[in-house]
Amino acid sequence: MKSLLSPILSAEQCAACRFCCTFAAFEAWETPLFSKENAELISKAHGPFPVRKAGPDSFTLDLSSWWKEHGEKEYAPCPFLDSQRGCILSEEEKPFDCKIWPLRVMRKEGKFVIALTPTCREINKLPLDRVRHLVQNEGVGKIIFAEAEKMPDMIKEYHEGFPVLMEKEPE
Repeated sequence: MKSLLSPILSAEQCAACRFCCTFAAFEAWETPLFSKENAELISKAHGPFPVRKAGPDSFTLDLSSWWKEHGEKEYAPCPFLDSQRGCILSEEEKPFDCKIWPLRVMRKEGKFVIALTPTCREINKLPLDRVRHLVQNEGVGKIIFAEAEKMPDMIKEYHEGFPVLMEKEPE
């Protein structure tokens, strides 16, 4: 599965920016989640990489050694970010979180919502209604909610200032 935002964001736009592939320590909650199978697939193809348990059924990047060496305010690059080529992971290997960024599944007032991370410079160039239409009317929201049901650890607590694009009542 390709990026779910490819109808509105090109691979070239994302590769030129790469902001979503770097993390300061205060953004550790934004690091992508990996299922056990996904982490094993990536390790087999690229060798071991720093992970830590994120939830009962998921792992995430462990960038603590990088921050210890460079400082917590500095942005640690994803180990799969190549400075020339961008992300080196195949579409099969790429975590779902990466395929939907800057969208996030969040819990807000007892509902599940798909919200937009406000820090993506490229998506901020588009009208919010275009992004909302993609999520609500072009199937992206259904795919994201279905994936969240399979991996509930990807559902984060709502962060103030993230525009809500779609809501869903818990089942």
